Amino acid sequence: MDITDWRKKIDEIDRRLVELLSERARAAQEIGRLKRHTSLPIYEPDREGTVFENVRRVNQGPLPDRELTRIYERIMDVMRNIQKEEITPPAEAAKTLTELDSEME
Repeated sequence: MDITDWRKKIDEIDRRLVELLSERARAAQEIGRLKRHTSLPIYEPDREGTVFENVRRVNQGPLPDRELTRIYERIMDVMRNIQKEEITPPAEAAKTLTELDSEME
């Protein structure tokens, strides 16, 4: 394969990743709704530790576990924000923007 073929392959992988991330975000929204009704906390370090263990266990490289964990830290940060939107009224959520959030807006 030449560089054009590899780039087409990456474009297709990116499309699938977006679909999967959107599916994960929908699941996070539903969990946020459940947490709202059960008063569970948004941040659950034990659950996040389990997610890290799960992704490292199935990782076959070439991405090092450390880098995979960094990616998942960011994914879960975004998913926590989605859950906050389900739990926190919009006016309060605007007050809790992080520095990274305000840079992205």
